Amino acid sequence: MSDFTSNFWSVYVAGISLFGIVACLVLLWFSGKAKAMTANDNTTGHVWDGDLREMNNPLPRWWVWLFIITVVFALGYLVLYPGLGTNQGTFGWSAVGQYETEVAKGNKEAEPLYAKFNGMKPEDVAGDAQAMAIGERLFMNNCSQCHGSDARGSKGFPNLTDKDWLHGGTPDKIVETLVKGRIGNMPPMAAAVGSSDEVRNVANYVLSLSASPHDSVKAALGKSKFGACAACHGADGKGNQAIGAPNLTDDIWLHGWGENAIVAIINNGKVNQMPAQDQKLTESQIRVLASYVWSLSNKPAVAALK
Repeated sequence: MSDFTSNFWSVYVAGISLFGIVACLVLLWFSGKAKAMTANDNTTGHVWDGDLREMNNPLPRWWVWLFIITVVFALGYLVLYPGLGTNQGTFGWSAVGQYETEVAKGNKEAEPLYAKFNGMKPEDVAGDAQAMAIGERLFMNNCSQCHGSDARGSKGFPNLTDKDWLHGGTPDKIVETLVKGRIGNMPPMAAAVGSSDEVRNVANYVLSLSASPHDSVKAALGKSKFGACAACHGADGKGNQAIGAPNLTDDIWLHGWGENAIVAIINNGKVNQMPAQDQKLTESQIRVLASYVWSLSNKPAVAALK
């Protein structure tokens, strides 16, 4: 209920809950007090199919007690557990708290499994078959949704199996990325570059940096305007890992390739975010996962360790 800007919905939910319980009690009381008009044979006078007659018998006691037990249970539940709007109940239970308790229990049980890797160098962890099996499971559960089960990524999601790293591909940098997450932000640059034709010229110059197919005349005209981009990507276009600016000379395109794709990014900018994983994974899990990710782009080095 904390997601709402007023307490209306919390009061509404509490009211509905209590109304249902009170309505059940009223129904029981009314059914016990109300008397139907009956004939001398204790029937109501309603007849179906010629000889089926409705009797005016009271509810069985076990049925009445079942209603009463239900009401008592509901009241007890609302006292002990959250059910009346923002009231947390005397037990203080919550779904988040239950989740966190179970996660903490699972992590504690798994601690001995990770203990053997805590004192090892990341490169040595990458050469351990058991650690890599664990790392693969961690990757599949937490990373494959974006980077793919083969870690090769897709449009907008980096390929983790090559040597192209926006923020650096050392084990320590990968740990930093997992712990803190990353936010990539390229602002719209059309105003700084100039007219739409000048934007296209810059796009062709960018394509020329990686020897991709381009219009050489437009590329030559766009070179001077590339200065607006050089603050992040560098005068040579090789990027800057300190701020996550991509290398434009390697023919690896995270957000699409070609003149139109580059023009769209210059005009509209681009924001990418990788969420931090430190709230989901323990320090030991992050280190094993980082070693696994590092191994994906360093297969010869890993093979030498085995």
